[in-house]
Amino acid sequence: MKHDKTFKFITIGIIWLWLAIFAVAPNGLVFLTSLLQQGDNELVRLQLTLNSYFDLFNTSYLKIFLHSLGLAGCCTLVCIIVGYPFAFIIARSTSRYKGFLLFLVIIPFWTSSLIRSYAIVAMLKTKGILNSLLLSLGLIDQPLHLLYSSTAVMIGLVYSLLPFMILPLYANIEKLDMRLIDAARDLGANKRTVLLKIILPLTWPGIIAGSMLVFLPAMSMFYIPDLLGGAKSVLLGNLIQNQFLTARNWPMGSAVSVMLTLLMGLMLMLYWHSTKRNKDAQDLL
Repeated sequence: MKHDKTFKFITIGIIWLWLAIFAVAPNGLVFLTSLLQQGDNELVRLQLTLNSYFDLFNTSYLKIFLHSLGLAGCCTLVCIIVGYPFAFIIARSTSRYKGFLLFLVIIPFWTSSLIRSYAIVAMLKTKGILNSLLLSLGLIDQPLHLLYSSTAVMIGLVYSLLPFMILPLYANIEKLDMRLIDAARDLGANKRTVLLKIILPLTWPGIIAGSMLVFLPAMSMFYIPDLLGGAKSVLLGNLIQNQFLTARNWPMGSAVSVMLTLLMGLMLMLYWHSTKRNKDAQDLL
């Protein structure tokens, strides 16, 4: 027993030390930097100020934030619409096909997302695969200008982040008690009622978890808008990158990063609340 307690103490201590060095300390430094001033000859000046946070309400920054919010929201919605039926099919398929379907979801992780983004460029460019196929089929008369647009960015984000929506949904749907659906049907509920009153409320934590894994990266990814959107598409990730690497305004870049961290905390609270409510509902049933 004494050796077990010592082992647990050492293990937990190593975990806490790891989190303190590689998670708490970097985030603390980012928060501290956001409260400093931009220096003329140095990165920051050791003078506390809230100017970086006040600058977030500048019109140009608000436009970038609203654009990022809208694009990330649309990406999340598309991933839910596409991913929910696919996750439901995987969860309710026989074990013979379930492994293969999960393999299809996971296999994109074997390739770098940057390489996959370049593959999308090859598909969407004027003389790319998509335009060549549509022209050969006679569906269009001239090539579609999809690349370097918000549409291309949306396609790239959905393609890269769709697995992060499917996997949490699958894990949640697989635990769904089908007896509740059978009971609802026996009581005369139609398919729409079963979906809206039984399936969606019970799988709501999976929807929230998938939305978190899609929404925040969609706002902060910088290489997909750079490759597929060009200079026309600037998201919060591009803003942070530019502030740190180009403008050398570390306080401003840190302030935007802190804002994203607070947004993540808000979504975590929403997920915790939905999980608790879902558990209470299942306990009542």
